[in-house]
Amino acid sequence: MSKANEARVIRLKRIYEEPAEGDGTRVLVERLWPRGFSRERAHIDLWLKEVAPSDALRRWFAHDPQKFAEFRRRYEQELRDHAAARAALVHLQELAQRGPLTLVYSARDSEHNNAVVLRDLLQRGEAAEG
Repeated sequence: MSKANEARVIRLKRIYEEPAEGDGTRVLVERLWPRGFSRERAHIDLWLKEVAPSDALRRWFAHDPQKFAEFRRRYEQELRDHAAARAALVHLQELAQRGPLTLVYSARDSEHNNAVVLRDLLQRGEAAEG
């Protein structure tokens, strides 16, 4: 792992958690805006719908932890297959290199969601690969 990768601070935070000063750039990584949240209340700096899983994949997964390994595989493939998703992932990687980055998600499960997959890709430095 390069020194640049070691220095990256990438946090995950559920939209319902209070924003904190150390969050850095807060990026919503969901296709749909979370219900009941104004933009002001959410404290979102950027909304990158392009890195969210497709509706079909999201429905198939249905946040079932038993399906997470296959969800990860399919989701990473979606990110590789779509130019807009690849570009958005590279943008996230650039943001992470500039300072703290918080990927904001709305799923209840903090261990089995798309933000976890994105963080892992960014930490492995795979965003620029494709």
